[in-house]
Amino acid sequence: MSVAAILLLMSVTAVQSSQGDKEPVYRDCVKLCVRTNCTGARLLGFESSQPHYMALTGWTCRDDCRYQCMWTTVGLYQAEGYTVPQFHGKWPFVRILCFEEPASALASLLNGLACLLMMLRYRSTVPRQSPMYHTINAFSLVSLNAWFWSTVFHTRDTFLTEKMDYFCATAVILYSIYLCCVRTLGLRRPGVSSMVGALLILAFTSHVSYLTFIRFDYGYNMAANVSIGMVNMLWWFCWCWQNRRTLPYWWKCGLVVLLLHGLALLELLDFPPLLWILDAHAVWHLSTIPVHFLFYRLVSRAS
Repeated sequence: MSVAAILLLMSVTAVQSSQGDKEPVYRDCVKLCVRTNCTGARLLGFESSQPHYMALTGWTCRDDCRYQCMWTTVGLYQAEGYTVPQFHGKWPFVRILCFEEPASALASLLNGLACLLMMLRYRSTVPRQSPMYHTINAFSLVSLNAWFWSTVFHTRDTFLTEKMDYFCATAVILYSIYLCCVRTLGLRRPGVSSMVGALLILAFTSHVSYLTFIRFDYGYNMAANVSIGMVNMLWWFCWCWQNRRTLPYWWKCGLVVLLLHGLALLELLDFPPLLWILDAHAVWHLSTIPVHFLFYRLVSRAS
């Protein structure tokens, strides 16, 4: 029942080759650009004229060539009346300052701010002696970390930021199950929640180790996160239904779970970005911002 748990559906986009970057015109353009602009005096000129914020976020001359050639290829596709292609697993986005996906980066930042605001409000209104206080507080910190890396990843897609976005999203989903376990079983049986917590830590460690040291399998990552998310959703739904006669807010619990997982369907729209900025991914991120407020109002009552 986490605000960030829905990351399970958005954080698994495979950044592999796509139609656009397979095109000979794109590849030839990149080769020519790199050969012409990224060696010798031309490279020194590029580095001296590059804005500091671009250099700090790791944009290289080769990266800039790929960006420029992407738009050259898009222009040729449009001129011939073809559908806009993806490049390296992504739609083409206009770069604003150093932000590769400006709308998704902004939406991730706003989700993080909403999470931070509600976490601070939760801390100020719920007594520390509350049975769920420390669990909710820890979950908020895990969620904040996930939104931070989501913002960084959508700002600048690199090997490190991609992996951190994926791994932190998985951490949120797994902690959501722990939160569910504590709320539904652990308050009466602390040993059960401790055992589940240990198993979840083991699962997370194994998941990250496999993807880091053996093979980064996008299909496996997707299947693992979706499976964990479904377990989390069904567990919450069952608990809400079983307690519908004793908990006056049971329907709010079900509503939050339904919204979080239902809004993920927006990701299935998958259309080329409007104005080269707003795609389905960004729309989904924007739609989850209000759910933070519903979620924290619910857990404040349930604590």
